[in-house]
Order: sequence, then structure tokens, then C-alpha cells
Amino acid sequence: MELNLSPLNLPSDNVRPLVIAGPCSAETEEQVMNTAMQLAGKGCHMFRAGVWKPRTKPGGFEGNGEIALPWMAAVKEETGMLIATEVATPEHVELALKYGIDILWVGARTTANPFAVQSLADALKGVDVPVLVKNPVNPDLELWIGALQRINQAGIKRMGAIHRGFSSYEKKLYRNMPMWQIPIELHRRMPGLPILCDPSHISGRRDLIAPLCQQAMDIGMDGLIVESHCEPDKAWSDASQQVTPDVLDYILSMLIIRDAVDLTTSLATLRKQIDEIDNELIDLLARRMGISREIGMYKKEHGLTVVQTKRYSEILDKRAAQGALKGIESDCIKKIFESIHEESVRQQINLISK
Repeated sequence: MELNLSPLNLPSDNVRPLVIAGPCSAETEEQVMNTAMQLAGKGCHMFRAGVWKPRTKPGGFEGNGEIALPWMAAVKEETGMLIATEVATPEHVELALKYGIDILWVGARTTANPFAVQSLADALKGVDVPVLVKNPVNPDLELWIGALQRINQAGIKRMGAIHRGFSSYEKKLYRNMPMWQIPIELHRRMPGLPILCDPSHISGRRDLIAPLCQQAMDIGMDGLIVESHCEPDKAWSDASQQVTPDVLDYILSMLIIRDAVDLTTSLATLRKQIDEIDNELIDLLARRMGISREIGMYKKEHGLTVVQTKRYSEILDKRAAQGALKGIESDCIKKIFESIHEESVRQQINLISK
């Protein structure tokens, strides 16, 4: 189903992409205004801050709620910036609109729940406000598209998507895996839908934000939503992934914006997909070696030889056949698994010899 869309009509310029910036949370009136004034001074046109903060576990700072909305309104009045916040319930929508919030976004946890999204869609009927929808926590493109469709069917035509990465059980470089192929496929299926990248939530670390911003530009994303705080180390939530307005300005000034990048077919996009798959392969190999070491311990405890010839032959034959079914030469697969087996044997021998 195609979305019935109108242009977002959000401010940007020819030098920088569309950027929405501000702290993870609206903590105090002073913090909000201080950060906003610094960002406005750097040429930022849109200010974001979380008023309601859904936390993974209870006990953390969950936002100031309605108390913070007048602070956001003051930012708009003092700086002229548009203001944006996350909404998760119909009450949030009602209050945000009451205080003049210009841009709403639906968070990843909400997107994952069709009932919650539908309640937001019902609350948005008859309203003309830009709504950005983050990808769900889990890598489910259909769920993301379904959320976009529900909001669009409520009559919201100024829409965009936010790519904030996907949760993974295992500890990896990023807080949330980029899995660039998913927003790329979203663009292929909904080419008129603007897609912004959220490098703060993908990275979880401020030192990774700059390269992620450039990657997003290289594959043709339409803009960025970045967490920026006047004193990041003192932030009440997600301190490690926020940058100062000065640092954000530097990151944006260093971006290379390429002309007419096609999100679905650019060479940079394809290379990013290769890099991501390679990273996954290395992670999987590391897991496999971990299990090999456990097997080595079992062999040591039970007096078994390291190399089990019958098992090794079965692995080579089965994997070669699997590869052939996937269009990969069986000899290529055999060579790969011979190398993997050689490393597994090396690690088991080292373990047993200790």
C-alpha cells in the first residue's frame, strides 16, 4: 500500500542536511534553554527533547511530562526554532499540540506495538502536524511499514521515518545494529518517504556519531536527528551518546554531502551492506570459536582426541552441499570450512595443552 504523502516542509539549507538536535531529555528549564540557545547560534533550525521518557526498567528518569512543555514553547518563542518531542499515548498527543509542539515522533518501543500506534493514529485524526516514525526495536520491516500506514490512514500526510538501529542480544560495537539494508528496503518500497538517521541511538557512544552521520549521508538519507546537550556528562539519561552543540557543529561542518545519491543503488550503499555482513560474519565466527573451546574442554575432561575425523568429513560434505544450493561453488565452501576447522583445532590444542 502506497502512503498518501505531502512534503515535510521542514527547514534545511544547501550546506547541511535536515537536522533535528537537542538533548535526550528535557531535564530543567535552564538546561533546555541553554542547549537550545547554543544550537540556534550554530544555525540549527529544529530543537528536540524528550518530555516523556519510556525507560527499559523502572527507577530511571522518565521525563518531566507536562511540566517541560512550557520550556519547549519558550525555546520556540526565544529562538524561532521548531520544536519536536516523542509521543507514546493519546494524552501525550493532546498535550503536545496544546503547547504548540511542531513535530511529533513515535518511538521504537511504541512502533513495535500496533495497538499503541493505532491509539496514536486515532488521536491524530484531523491534525496537520509532521509525524516521524522510528523503526521498531526488533528488525521487522513490515511492523515499521504498518506503523507508518496506520498514522497515514489517520490523515497525517507530512511524514518521515527515523532509522535508529535494531536491538541485539549480544554485545557489539553499536548500541543498536544499523542493519542498513532495512531502511534501504523501506526506501525502495516507499520512495517518497523521507528517512532520517538517528546516529545517537545507533551508536550509544559519542565517538561513533560522526562516522555514522557520514555513512547516513553517503547512502542518501534525508537528514539526521542527533542528541546534543549543553553538558552531556551530566545528562540525566543516555549521557554517553550525547554531544555538545560545539561538537555537533563540528561534525556537521565536516560532512560531505553528495549529489543525488540513490539510497537503493549507490556503490557506497552496497559497500556499507558488505561491511555490515562482514562484521556479522566475524561475530558469528567468534561465537563458533567460543563453542569450539567448550568442546575442547569436554574433550580434555573425557580424554578424547582433538580431531574427530568422521565429524570433520561430515561438516565439509554438508556445508559444501548447502553452499551449492545457495549458488556458491562447493570447493569455495570447503576451503572456508577447512580454515575454520584449522583455527578451531588450534584453539582446542592450546586449551588442552595448558
